[in-house]
Amino acid sequence: MQSSTVRRLLVLFSAFSFLVFAGACKKKVAPAPPPAPAPAPAPAQPTVTISATSTSLQPGQSTTLNWTSTNATDLDLQPGVGKVAAEGSTNVSPTDTTTYTITATGPGGTATANVAITVAAPAPAPAPAPAPDINALFTQNVQDSYFDFDKSDITPDSRTALQKDAEFLRSYPQVSVTIEGHCDERGSEEYNLGLGQRRADATKQFLVSLGISADRIKTMSWGKEHPFCTEHNEDCWHQNRRGHFVMAQQQ
Repeated sequence: MQSSTVRRLLVLFSAFSFLVFAGACKKKVAPAPPPAPAPAPAPAQPTVTISATSTSLQPGQSTTLNWTSTNATDLDLQPGVGKVAAEGSTNVSPTDTTTYTITATGPGGTATANVAITVAAPAPAPAPAPAPDINALFTQNVQDSYFDFDKSDITPDSRTALQKDAEFLRSYPQVSVTIEGHCDERGSEEYNLGLGQRRADATKQFLVSLGISADRIKTMSWGKEHPFCTEHNEDCWHQNRRGHFVMAQQQ
């Protein structure tokens, strides 16, 4: 009976020893690490577009800029506009050819777009009208007064001419005149000097009666010394019996 007990104890001891030995020989396995988190997606790159209702203007005209964007937190439109919304429009009136640039900024970077507005060069200013040639105008518009033989009275034909002369002198108040009295070749030199003076004075007085200041009119007589025509006939003598206008000065 004691032997049987001893054998049971030996068996139990052997089994226990085997279990202890087996447990000691088995390697411990480390737990697997947790999986790495997935990387965060990169921020999206901003996009932006811009256009104009008209890209070709005449001076003084305007056009409308239109833009859209994505993935942007800040938009700046230059020149002259500044910060704008993510989408919108604005009127501009450039005075000369201009390129408008819009810059979109966001977490993913920046993007730009531009549109060029062409402004036509202004038409050249018209050249100033040349100053009138007062000498040419005087020659074209002022007529002499003519007289009958041995007379210093203003004839009807001369009245018409002198009225036009007065209109010219009123239009150009800076012009002064000298009226020269002339005679034909008949009669003495002394007599014709007096007659020529009377003709010049009569012409002056008629202009004064039409409102022309006497201060703008001088008179003198050449008598028969400076004929306009040298033939010896009535037609030529008529041309020499005159009150001849000379532009004296421009004040």
